[in-house]
Amino acid sequence: MIDRRGTYTTQLGAGLGLVEETKLLLSIYEPGMSVGQLYDLALSSGRFPMVSARRLRNIIAECFAPRYLRTEVAAHLKALANTTPSIVLNQFFLIFTSLANVVLLDFIKDVYWNRYASGRDTISLDDAKDFIFNAVNEGKTKTHWSDTMMKRVSSYLIGCCADYDLMSSNRSPIRQIKPVRLHEHTLLFFAYWLHFTGVGDNRIVNHEIWKIFGLEATDVREELNRIAKNGWLIVQAAGDVTRISWKYENMEEVIDVIVEG
Repeated sequence: MIDRRGTYTTQLGAGLGLVEETKLLLSIYEPGMSVGQLYDLALSSGRFPMVSARRLRNIIAECFAPRYLRTEVAAHLKALANTTPSIVLNQFFLIFTSLANVVLLDFIKDVYWNRYASGRDTISLDDAKDFIFNAVNEGKTKTHWSDTMMKRVSSYLIGCCADYDLMSSNRSPIRQIKPVRLHEHTLLFFAYWLHFTGVGDNRIVNHEIWKIFGLEATDVREELNRIAKNGWLIVQAAGDVTRISWKYENMEEVIDVIVEG
């Protein structure tokens, strides 16, 4: 499980959403592969004709590995990639990218949804710059970033959100907000994934990955109760205490449910 409390980095600069590249890498990935093995296979596969060898190595080592290998979820996503609708698969990619890049998670949580909640339907590059400037001054980076680096990371945040369809993809410095609704299969997958990584029931309900979708704990309980009607789990709540009875014994069973639709 990635430590959410890491410092902000510039790692998004190695690749933003990389949606299509991730799908291609998942298609050739085999469980247990190292970064080097995946790189060698990707390079020889002919599936990345427009990507230089150096760029491909950076994509795998700096983006794919932190998001999907260190979390040991690449095999799960590979099993889902060909059958899961893009709108759902993109939510999976968004969450794992946010966990690997806490600057993105906090930007979505603290800026994106706050702008939307305040009645605004756009978000700007200046909003991202203000967020990064304040974060650097609050010591959330290991070193003090230069003005140039702060501008770059600001653009990375906007570009990544656009890649995952949280905002319009036009190149304007002002983007249209496209609020995303948590899909029931995303909720099912990540509730069980957190459970199997040792997170307790109350912590699951209060986990901040749900804030990527603008949800608070009460919202999460409602969403869990909604999918409980499908027989996927049982939720019991009394006040702030939540207890979940889990139906499936491993992620493979969860994936089977999602694949079956």
